[in-house]
Amino acid sequence: MSRTITAPIAQVWDRILSPAGARALLGPGARFAGKGEPWRSKDGPSGVLRSFHPQEQLRWSWHETPDAPATLVELDLQPEDAGTRLDLQHHGVEDRSAYEARWAAALDRLGAMA
Repeated sequence: MSRTITAPIAQVWDRILSPAGARALLGPGARFAGKGEPWRSKDGPSGVLRSFHPQEQLRWSWHETPDAPATLVELDLQPEDAGTRLDLQHHGVEDRSAYEARWAAALDRLGAMA
């Protein structure tokens, strides 16, 4: 899924890495740290930041619950006109529709941040 945010990539990148941006994507209490660092949401999901390419891409593992198998979420940033296009893919899930609303809402929250 994709969203375009009317802001330059550098600003959108900073937004994503901020505590509010991490909360928008991962859930309450979660934060992006460095590559290889774990994250955990108070809602239950957890994972590890697998790829960190500034202003280009983040990739993190996603465990819906502690016992759930790991899947992979990829967020790519691309310049688009006067803004930034975010492309999010969730790999390894059997039922993508189960996550569509979650990720759509997360991208919408990022877009609404000032």
